[in-house]
This record gives sequence, structure tokens and C-alpha cells, in this order.
Amino acid sequence: MTIDNVSGGGSQREGLGRRARPAAHELERYEALFATRTRRMRSSAMRDMFALTERPEVISLAGGLPDTSTFAPELYAKLMSQIAATATARALQYGPTEGMQAAVDCIVEVMAAERTYVDREDVIVATGGQQVIDLVCKTLIDPGDVIVAEAPTYPGAVPTFGAYQADVVQVEMDADGMPIDELESVLDRLAREGRRPKFIYTIPNFQNPGGVTMSLPRRRRLVEIARERELLVLEDNPYGLLRYEGEPLPTLYSLDAHNGSPPSHDDGTGASSDLVIYLGTFSKILAPGLRLGWAVAPRPVLEKLNLGKQGADLCSSPVTQLFVAAYFAERTPAGGPAWIDYVERQKDLYRGRRDVMLQALAEHFGEQARWTEPQGGLFVWATLDGVDTTDLLARCRDVAFVPGRAAYVDERSGASSMRLNFAGSPEHEIREGIRRIGAIVDRSIDTGLLKALSAGSAARSDSAAHPDSAAHPGSASHPGSASHPGSAARSSSPAPAQADAVGRPEAKHAQSDDLDSDAETDTADVLELPGRSQRRARRSQDR
Repeated sequence: MTIDNVSGGGSQREGLGRRARPAAHELERYEALFATRTRRMRSSAMRDMFALTERPEVISLAGGLPDTSTFAPELYAKLMSQIAATATARALQYGPTEGMQAAVDCIVEVMAAERTYVDREDVIVATGGQQVIDLVCKTLIDPGDVIVAEAPTYPGAVPTFGAYQADVVQVEMDADGMPIDELESVLDRLAREGRRPKFIYTIPNFQNPGGVTMSLPRRRRLVEIARERELLVLEDNPYGLLRYEGEPLPTLYSLDAHNGSPPSHDDGTGASSDLVIYLGTFSKILAPGLRLGWAVAPRPVLEKLNLGKQGADLCSSPVTQLFVAAYFAERTPAGGPAWIDYVERQKDLYRGRRDVMLQALAEHFGEQARWTEPQGGLFVWATLDGVDTTDLLARCRDVAFVPGRAAYVDERSGASSMRLNFAGSPEHEIREGIRRIGAIVDRSIDTGLLKALSAGSAARSDSAAHPDSAAHPGSASHPGSASHPGSAARSSSPAPAQADAVGRPEAKHAQSDDLDSDAETDTADVLELPGRSQRRARRSQDR
């Protein structure tokens, strides 16, 4: 086979679009070989979205993307040339599992910028923040163990929790983050059942996807509860430095370690937290393509994380660790750290884009919607009364967002909500993307289509619901909304269709005219819509 043959085959495959899912008879050949945990595995909503957003006509408000176009190409070339000239052998060699010292020094500097002073010996470098979540689950979770998380929660954590067969109990947020009184009620109930959570997972700053920030009193009380009950807390803080207004709040790690002041000595040591595992990443403040994150953890936990990482990838890339170290050595003309200057410029850019999105939402979503107004981060969480956003995505062929269901472990809650990213798109695309979504909602409401879809999908959800599950007494998730009726805990076991704020049932897997009549809609199905007509034709021939 020649190179031309391979190239031609690749082009043909690309022309056919996204490969169809395996048919039932194909899966049967391998079913007996799959581990039991694969039954709980599900695709990440963001990963599925990349297939859709690669199309040039699609405006993507979906991914958790920062704007990497702002990083100067000449600086990138300079840094890589510097590594090639001075450290080629080190860059191309294996590195220590815990990370190269030069990269760890950068991590300590980043955390100090948030007034969190850590001991270098408590740090492990990871291949992105996502790996930290995976390693923490690998270290702590046996099948059936409980994780308590916010509702909604980071959509990328949901498949990881599922892969380790955790029972995730979600606590609905409000404008100040996770209500600690509700958390205590959940913990009391679990204690009566003889179940102790392995950890509490929280994103306290500009939460993904909710956009809300946990208040200082709640942070203090959460740390107190962790001490009182001897519970670990996984603090996921990718966005802490991306604050556009308001005063910074202390990290949970610093509150637990009582280390909100710089160390009096310069030996790289700081106070350690006993109960908080801190997760950080360079993805949002520098570039996600580096795939560099980190954890700061109690020593016994850190040792297990290290062992888990040895079995996963041996070490994170020395190339990107040396790149970060070279970048952090750069200085501005005034002599300050170049990385801080870059973050400040990104904040100015994202602040303007956030404001544009909020203005566009007010103009095009109207009275039928609510949304959060984040003080930082990358995301707005919007809720459309009576609209199933998974079905809405199916109808929005030229604009993408993350449907709310992806942020709930039961895959039913949050059906009327969506996550919108304002950081990764220019202002004109943000305006146009929101306009397109609003126009489709208006047309669908005028024709009664979405209302019919929601009614039909709710009926399907009721019939499929787990008989032992109790209906949620409140509404679809909309943290920060003034009309939020309250908070409640949600478990990862299936639940019936929920009622939204105006008493209408949330939709479950509704279908539009161009969806197959013999399959419900989920996010992955939506991404396959362009090729469905051909597959329907093939199935008709097979029958």
C-alpha cells in the first residue's frame, strides 16, 4: 500500500463524516469481555461536542476553551527554540512521576498568587486537571462508594465518577454555591444509612458550569464540617485567577491549612492541609494543549496518587513542563512576571466577552429564561422554562452549547438548562450564536413544537424511571436565580422526570421531526444527526 492509498482512504473516511456507533450484533461479539465498570461509562459531553464544532459554519459556545489565539507565536517559537538549544535531551527523556522541579516551582508561584502557600513536597504534576480527578477516584473509590458533589457539577467529572462506579449524591446550588445546611442534611442522612462519603467535590470559584462562587461563610463552614466529620474535600480551582470584579476569596486549602499569609522563610515550604486535596491547572491561565495540571494533597494521599499515576502514564510530558518553566522565567519590559501580565490581559478580554453574552441573552432569550452573571471564569448557566435543551441542540445545527443534563449524574435533571462559554469566541460570534439559539426557541414556541416535545419526552421519562426513586421537590437547576425554589440532594440512581420552576415537567430525551422514531435523543445522538437519514435508509433496506 502506498502513501497515496493511505491518504486517499483517509480523505474518503473524512468525507463520510463521524463513524456510526457499533450495531447491536457487533457489540454482542465483545460483550462478555467488557469489565462490569464499562456499563457505567459514558462519553463526555465536551468530547462529543468537538465532532460538531469542527464544522466551520458552527459557532461553538460549548467547550471549556480559553482563547489561545492571544499567545504570541513568536514567543512560542522563542521558548521552544530555547528548550531545543539548552535541554533537548531532558525534554525528550522520561521525567519523575511527581513532576520536574522547575514545573513545581511554577505551580508554587501560581498558588502564591492566590495567597495559598504550599510546600513543594506536597505537589504532584498531572497530565491536566482531568487526570487529578481520575487519580483521586482511583485512589479513594471502590464500587458503590459515595461522592458528594454540587448540582450541577463539572460535566467532565461525571463520566469519571461513573467509570469508578461511585454513587454520586448532588446538592443543588444557589447564588452562593453549595448550601452548607443542605450538605449537612445529606451527610446526616448518609450517616443514618451507614454510608460515609469518600470525598466532597466542589468548584468554589466561578463554578463550572453554574458560574456561581461559594461565599466566604460557606467556605469556612465547609472546612469546619470536613474537620468535624473527618471528610476529604476535592477543591477544583481552574478559574480562581480569572476574576473580573469583586474581592478574591481564600481557597479551601488555605483555610484548612491556616496559611493565608506568606511563609516567613524562603525554603519553598508552607503549611499543609490535612483534609483538602487541591486541584489546579495551567489550561485556563495559559493553554490547555500543554496538558499540565497538579494536585496538592496530604502526604499519605499524595503517595497513593503517585502510585496511581505511575500505572497511568509514568510521568507528564517533560517537553511541556520545560515550556512552562521557560515561560515563567520571562519578564515584562517593567520587570514583572510575563505570565501574570498575560493573565491580566486575558481577564480584560474575557470580561468584555462575558458582558457581550449577558447583553445578548437579555436581548434574545427574553422573559422565558434565567441566567447567572459570573464574576469570573468562563461560563454562564442559562435556563429556559419548558424547553428541553438536548432537543434544542438538535435543532441548533449551526451553534453549539452543552445541554444541562451533562452536568447531572442521573442524566435527567437540568434538562431545561445549558452551559454557555463566553471566553473562547470573539464578540461578534457570541452575539450571533445567542441570536441563533433565541430565534430557534422563539420559532419553536410559536409553533408549539418544543412544548409538544417536552410533553412527549416527559412521558417517556416517567415510564422509564426507577420505581424506587423519589421525585425532586424543586426545580431544574438554575443556580443564582432569584426564582430558585430551594435546594435538594440528588443521587446518581435514576429518578423520574423533575418539575421545573413553573411546574412543567422537565423533558427527557425528546425528539424532533428529523430524529429516529426508534431511539431517544442524547448529546451523542445529536452530533450524529447529519448522517441519520442515510442510516435510516440502510436500516429500511435491511428490514
